[in-house]
Formats: sequence, structure tokens, C-alpha cells
Amino acid sequence: MNSADLGRRVGVPSTALFTDQYELTMVQAALKAGTAGRRSVFEAFTRRLPEGRRYGVVAGIGRVLDAVENYHFDDAMLAFLRDHNVVDGPTLDYLADYRFSGDIWGYPEGEVYFPGSPILRVEGSFAECVLLETVVLSILNHDSAIAAAASRMSVAAGGRRLIEMGARRTHELSAVASARAAYIGGFDTTSDLAAGFRYNIPTVGTSAHAFTLLHDTERDAFRAQVESLGRDTTLLVDTYDVTAAVRTAVEVAGTELGAVRIDSGDLLLVAHRVRQQLDELGATGTKIVVTSDLDEYAIASLAAAPVDAYGVGTQLVTGSGQPTCSMVYKLVARAASADPADPLRPVAKKSLGAKTSLGGRKWAARRTDEDGVAEAEVIGTGPVPPDLAGRQLLVELVRAGEVVAREPLDAARERHIASRAGLPMSAMQLSRGEPVIPTEYV
Repeated sequence: MNSADLGRRVGVPSTALFTDQYELTMVQAALKAGTAGRRSVFEAFTRRLPEGRRYGVVAGIGRVLDAVENYHFDDAMLAFLRDHNVVDGPTLDYLADYRFSGDIWGYPEGEVYFPGSPILRVEGSFAECVLLETVVLSILNHDSAIAAAASRMSVAAGGRRLIEMGARRTHELSAVASARAAYIGGFDTTSDLAAGFRYNIPTVGTSAHAFTLLHDTERDAFRAQVESLGRDTTLLVDTYDVTAAVRTAVEVAGTELGAVRIDSGDLLLVAHRVRQQLDELGATGTKIVVTSDLDEYAIASLAAAPVDAYGVGTQLVTGSGQPTCSMVYKLVARAASADPADPLRPVAKKSLGAKTSLGGRKWAARRTDEDGVAEAEVIGTGPVPPDLAGRQLLVELVRAGEVVAREPLDAARERHIASRAGLPMSAMQLSRGEPVIPTEYV
């Protein structure tokens, strides 16, 4: 990855209070105990994929880098913490000077992951690393869930274009992050202008039913839209009668009409009928866009329909039933002091149930067969086997507090396409299943 600062950077407020209170109270107690400065390694990973999913998609790394850069406490925040007795004076003094100065390694955006994959490794003092836990998990859990849903929809679409249009179905800031994650996962455009402004994602949009209802006749509405936006526009044809609307649309725009959109009804049946009618009217190049609460299963069911593009909203921005990846952020190694010469010791939670974790600072590599198809996610804490040395997955993201790995969003999108293509074919199945490759620990 390169460090080019591409795309439009906008002012980001401090992310320091995007956190749980116990992050700060742990720092207070550790400062008092003299352990806050101990050299530590934290890792973000998930113990399992969402039920039935065969692979996960890493998204949000770029936003994590922004969050780390902007994690600082201003005077108003410090006053809030003081006035509400959240932490004591010495802790406020520590927070006032806080800037992350450690190192971060992680899976690059767009890469696929599996249970146990060390998606992010954060190294530094205990205090500076633990403070990042909540905001890191907030970003990775949300964005990776959306990207995974987008990837499944991209597979189902089979090369047809995908439009992200979920802004009205989620929080206004989540909508921007969702559009970004969806683009990584395979969507082509977004309706959200804030996402286009911030991340240079191509934006699209024409009109809703309200525009048709505003005018005295459907013909008047179509004429107004074509005169303003040109013949290449997309006309919404299901406000009243679809057959009559398609005929009127071609009469108004001519056979150069860009597209028609269908937002209701039996989409499979209606799409076939509209395609036949357009062809009979000579509008053979006019495309058909379908919307209406689609998910990957609905998209797959339309594979035989003459559809050119899908617009997806609610199901996409809610992760198509899996709105989080259940990632956790755990201390896996620590030294007895801040001295770099002090050895790191593996640490891990040992408990009943499924919440155990594996201690030690980890590397990860993907083993492939002779055809280059992934066979296993290999994770270890010791030396990397020579045959896996060139297949390591973690890349350096932050060095001594400085971001070293910014990249254009298209790079993450292209990486995902390549990474997904390297999985066994069964990864493309939408039916429920186990992770498509096993995780092996060495």
C-alpha cells in the first residue's frame, strides 16, 4: 500500500469520547498501579463468522487510521471528564497529552478474513492501546459487516451494476460509512452525496414517485425530467401503470432513453414484460434498473431477468441480517515494563464457554494449493515457516504513531475482488455453510 492521501479529507472531530468509560477508568487504575506504561500487544479478531457466512471482508481500516490520528482530548472534553468525576487529576493530565505513539499492523482493506484472523494488531503502552479499543471495534464491526453483505450481493449480481441507496434507512453518519464499505464490497455507485464528497465514490440519482405526483400528468413529469437531465436519464415507471408509463417514456425521450426504474410488483415478471415492450418500441439500448427492498437472495432470484442494475438500501446498510461481525479487541502479550528489551509474554483469557482466546503476538498467512486457491488461514506466534513467508497477510499501517499506509478506496475494492477470487468456488454459494477454509494454528 502507498501513503498517498487521496480523496477529499474533511474535518474530523476528536474521536476520544467515542469510547466506553471503562477504558478511561482502566487507565486511571493502571497509572496508579504503575502498570500503564507496560509494553503491550492488542489484537482485533472474531472467534466466529456470522452464522452461515463463509468468509468475512475487512473494511474500515482507513477510517480506523483517521480515528487514531484524531484521538485526542481537548479542553472541553477534559472539563466534562473532570466535572462528572469520570477520572482523577493524574489521569486527566495523562489524557491531556495523549497521542498514540505506537505501531499498528493489520489486514489491508478489502482482504477476506476468517475466525481467529488477527485483523488488527496494536502495539504500544497498555494505556495508549487500551484507549483505542471501543472506537476501533465500532468502526471494524460496522464496516466489515456492510462490506460482507455487499460482497454477497456482488456475487449474486453476477457482474450487473449495484447502486447503494440506504441513506434513508440508517443514521446519517452510518450512511456515509456504509456507502464506503459497500463500494469496497463490490457496489458501483451510491446515492449518498456525503459519501461521494468524502470518498470520491461515484454518485447517481434521478427522481422519486413524488416528482411524478407533483405534475398534472406522468407525461409532464417525464418531459420535465428529460428536458432538465437529458435523454440518458432514468425514468421511474411504476407510479401508475407500468405498461403505459414505458410507452410514454419512450415517446418523450425517444429510443435513446437511458433507463427505466421499477420499484414494485413482481420484479421478475415485470422486468421481462418491460424488456419486451422496450425492444418492440425500438429502445433496445434502454436499461432496466430494479429496486424495492432487495437483498442477495432477491438479487439471485432475478438472475434470469433482463435486469441491468440493482438498487439496494435497507438490507445492505443493516448487513443483510448480520449488522456486526462480533469482533473483539484483546490483550495478547505484554512485558513487565516499558523497556523494549523486556520480553513480551503471551497472555490470554481462560474461561468456560466460547470466550477463550489465544495468547501471543501473531502473524497470519494464507496457504494455497498448486492452482493458487486458498486452502487454510494459518496463524502463528513463532517464526514464520519459509513456505509461508511470502504469503503473510498483515501490513504495516502505523509506525511510531504516524500513519504510513493510506491508499485510494479503489485499491481496497480491487483487492477484495482479487482476494475473493482466490477462495474455493464454494465461497460464492449463498446458502448457509461453514467458513470456506479452516483456520490452522502453528
